[in-house]
Amino acid sequence: MVEKEKKEEKKIIADENWKQQAQREKEVLAQQEKSGGKKGESSKASREPLPKGDLAALVSMLVTQALFSLGMLRVQGQEEKEPDLRLAKYNIDMLETLEEKTKGNLTEQEKKVLEDTLHQVRMAYVKVAK
Repeated sequence: MVEKEKKEEKKIIADENWKQQAQREKEVLAQQEKSGGKKGESSKASREPLPKGDLAALVSMLVTQALFSLGMLRVQGQEEKEPDLRLAKYNIDMLETLEEKTKGNLTEQEKKVLEDTLHQVRMAYVKVAK
C-alpha cells in the first residue's frame, strides 16, 4: 500500500531554463536596488508630487478631457484639431453621472464645485456645437 501511495504522489518537475531565468531576474533586481531603484526611478524622483486624489481632482480631470475634446485646450505646438463633440459629451455625461451618484454624499463646497464646473463645461459645449 505504501508503494501505491508513492506512485500516486504527484511530482513537481521544474524546467531548468525557468530556474536560470528566475535567477537572472533576481540578480538584475538586486543590482537595481543597489544602484538606487528601478529603471527610470531617478527621473521620477525629481518630479513634483501628484496632487491629492479627491473629488476636485476627478472633476478637474474630466473637465480637462472635455475641454480638449472641444478644442478649447491644446498642447503647445500641436496643430489645431476639429472638436470631437461626441467625446466631449461623453466626458460631460461622466460628470453628470458623478453628480447623480454622489447626491447627498458631498460637502457643500464639493457640491458647488461640481455644479459650477458642470454648468461651465455645458456652456462651452453649446458654444462650440453652434
